[in-house]
Amino acid sequence: MMTESVRGGGSPSPGSDAGHAASPEQRVAEWDGDHVHAAAGPDLDGTDLLGVDPAELTDDDLIRELHSLHRTRLDTLRHAADTALANHLRRTADLETEYLARHPGREIDPSRLRDGG
Repeated sequence: MMTESVRGGGSPSPGSDAGHAASPEQRVAEWDGDHVHAAAGPDLDGTDLLGVDPAELTDDDLIRELHSLHRTRLDTLRHAADTALANHLRRTADLETEYLARHPGREIDPSRLRDGG
């Protein structure tokens, strides 16, 4: 069950469409609280629970990490605790941001583009 802090409050306001709530990615800023940082902080051995800094990963390791996160995405979204989902979203954003920084001119598949009109 998602907590009220993750949902962004109580019941939907009158006239709002509860079926069109913000996506987890849009709500990630709400999860940037101290409770998430405390849960994701250094482990007892001093390592970061969220993994190696993406900038320190080789290209192969970066792709491997992205594959792993995307493979576990639905299960994490549906069944993980709120802090685990927040960590998953943050790690995914960090890794994808690093990928885009390394590949700014990545090839865009024209079949993936939407019509403009």
